[in-house]
Order: sequence, then C-alpha cells, then structure tokens
Amino acid sequence: MNTLISVVTLTHNKAAYTKKCLRSLLQSSYAPWELIVVDNGSTDDTLGWLQNFKIEAKASGVCLKIIENAENVGCSTGRNQGLSVAEGTFVVFMDNDVALRTKDWIEGLLSCLKENRRNAMAGPKLIYPFSPYAIQCAGVGISPSGRVQFMGRGEARTDSRFNKQKEVQCLISACFMTRRSAIESVGGFDEAFNPVEYEDFDLCYRIRQNGGVVTYVPSVEMYHFESVTTTGTPTLPNTYLIIKHGMLFKKRWRYMFENENGPSDSETTWKFFEAHSLNEASTLPITENKKHNNNSIKEIPND
Repeated sequence: MNTLISVVTLTHNKAAYTKKCLRSLLQSSYAPWELIVVDNGSTDDTLGWLQNFKIEAKASGVCLKIIENAENVGCSTGRNQGLSVAEGTFVVFMDNDVALRTKDWIEGLLSCLKENRRNAMAGPKLIYPFSPYAIQCAGVGISPSGRVQFMGRGEARTDSRFNKQKEVQCLISACFMTRRSAIESVGGFDEAFNPVEYEDFDLCYRIRQNGGVVTYVPSVEMYHFESVTTTGTPTLPNTYLIIKHGMLFKKRWRYMFENENGPSDSETTWKFFEAHSLNEASTLPITENKKHNNNSIKEIPND
C-alpha cells in the first residue's frame, strides 16, 4: 500500500485557474492522495464550483476536503489550516496557478524525500505554460546580501545546468512537498508573513536550521502561470509586502545566508516576461517519467 499524500491548495477568486489546476491534478498517476482546498473568502463562483468538483474528484479516487474562510486570512494561516486536517505523512503545498505536466510528479518528489531521512522538502522544475515552456523557477538562491534569485528563469527547460537534482537554499511555495514531521517540528508557516510574501523562504530556512535538506528535483516539471494568486488582488499591496517581509526575512536569517555560497547580487537581477492569458494555455502537454516508481523505494536512514 502506498503512502497517503495530502495536497493543500489555497484559493481566493480566479476560479478559472483553480479549475485548470485541480482538474489537471486528477490526471496524476499516484494513489492514494487527498486534496484539501482552503478558500480565503472568494466572492466569485469558486466555492460553488468546488462543491460540484467533489463528485469529479471522488470518481477519480480523490477525497476533497474544503475549508471555507469568510475572509482572506493570509497564505500562512490558510496553509496551516490545511495542514491541520491533512492525513498524509507527506504534504504538498500548491498554489492554484499551477498545473500538472509530469503525470507521475508525486512519485518523483516522494522518491527524493525517501532517499534520505534528512531530505525534508522537495520541489519541481516550474515552467511557463506556453511554448517553448521555458523555466520559471529551478530552485531559489539567496545572495550574501539577501537578494533573491529564481534560478534558471527564462532558460530552456532542457538546459543541462538546471537538470541536475541538487540541494538548494529555498523553494517557492507554488509547489513543494514536505515531510509532515519536518514542517510540524518547526511550527508550520509563520503567520508573521501574512498575507503573503517570503513565508515560503522563511519556512525553508527554519527547516534547514532544524537539520533538514531542501532539494530541487528537475525530473518533475509543473506549469506555473506565475503571480496569479497575488497579482490583481486589490487587498494585496505586493510591492509594500515584498519590502516589509523581505526586511523581516533578512533580519531573521542574515546570519545564515551571508555565510552561504549563494549567488552574487548581479545574478539576482529580475527578468521580466510578458504575461500570457489562460486561454493561451488551453492544451498543456503532459509527460511521464517512468523511473519514478515508489513501490520499490524504501527510505534510507541517515549515515
């Protein structure tokens, strides 16, 4: 019997992206897994659609749990709510602007975490959902001064530099899998970072401070529309939050990142790309990596 996996997704309006995300996940090859959707006060048709989607999910063997918040309680609080009802030994946190590309994505991330007990968090190669499907994020680097680099951003998804599994400083919360024990041991997401921004990097550093390893897994690819969950939401002043929470992150973790072999500041220059609509991604190719087979993988203890 396979290990139960819990997938926690946040929603706040933008129902079309949620539909794309959740319907794509039903094509996952792994079983069993449960889906937990935490809705942060949606005012569009998100909640009505989710209730109907329960039938579709059940037909695919997936149990859907819905948590309804009357208002937007923030990403950290919402994810912690999802974690509190999750039953899986391993928990995936995923934004609703992500869609499946690698059919056996759960197997791939789980394989990484089962390679060694110290492996606490694993994240995929995130790619843009439009041709030529360039890399959006291949792990995150933090410079010695605290600047953020989305590694591989804009590069070809086949670029050999970004096709090696490796330990990284951080992953973004668009999609990553964690050991339940690892995230619970550090108290979940820090709600000081509500409503959004830097809560994922802070979690990575707390897990690493606690002895866990954060790993980028390029054999698993997921589409990411990028910033859909925050852009265009009037109640989220993104620039202000990036500055405010960035300062909190730097104050808290400077003693670590200034002594790590992170990227130089010149490598962290942000690359801007033209936004694409959901209509341009009506059909997204799905692949499968058959080397992901967790039925034969047993957890290896630490040396």
